[in-house]
Amino acid sequence: MKILFLDIETAPNVAVVWGIHRQMITVNQLIDSSKVLCWAAKWYGHPGILYDSVHQSAPDHMIRLVRDLLDVADVVVHYNGASFDIPTLNREFLVHNLKPPAPYKQIDLLKVARKQFRFTSNKMAYIARMLKLRTKLATGGYKLWLDCMSNDSSAWKRMARYNKNDVKILESLYIKFLPWIDNHPSHGLYDESLVCPNCGSSRYQRRGCAYTKVSRYSRYQCTNCGSWFRGNKSSVTGDKMVTL
Repeated sequence: MKILFLDIETAPNVAVVWGIHRQMITVNQLIDSSKVLCWAAKWYGHPGILYDSVHQSAPDHMIRLVRDLLDVADVVVHYNGASFDIPTLNREFLVHNLKPPAPYKQIDLLKVARKQFRFTSNKMAYIARMLKLRTKLATGGYKLWLDCMSNDSSAWKRMARYNKNDVKILESLYIKFLPWIDNHPSHGLYDESLVCPNCGSSRYQRRGCAYTKVSRYSRYQCTNCGSWFRGNKSSVTGDKMVTL
């Protein structure tokens, strides 16, 4: 299973306004619309981080590269990406006359955080700090985005570090959340043997049985990530893995 971690950074909309309070901004006040400034990505299990930006590439080339990554990914992991990153990229593909990438599954870690836990804040930086994971880099505020839009080379270096670091946090948070992701695409679909559906490990222990109204299944717990799973056939006829 090819799992891709992905994070994008975008420019804000730029508009001419008459005031600063309770403004209703119309389309004809826009000077420039939001667009992707850069993206960072990483394949699960590989050390390298991929990155591109409008500072180092033409916008259409930058967008084509990230589309090509999505095209070969089986699963894309992001944080609030279902509402922001992926629709934003889809818009860019359309604007740049690119066809949709091949279908892929999505794991939005923000949705996992909201469903499974009750953190004081669901911001990725807060949760990473609470779990003693990698720390988000300071940006100095929105000025970093403005400086990048002004093509400041030193600002772009900071932006690249910030974007790449977010992808590293994303991976560490994914690993921490892994046994709690109940809709994870099953690794068993890519392996003929019995493996953990969430991490693909063949290290697991049988832990009793799982019951439905009419059937009984062998139940297992992965000793690698901690996920629970069961067989898809009754224990009388033999087991093949499927998630609960």
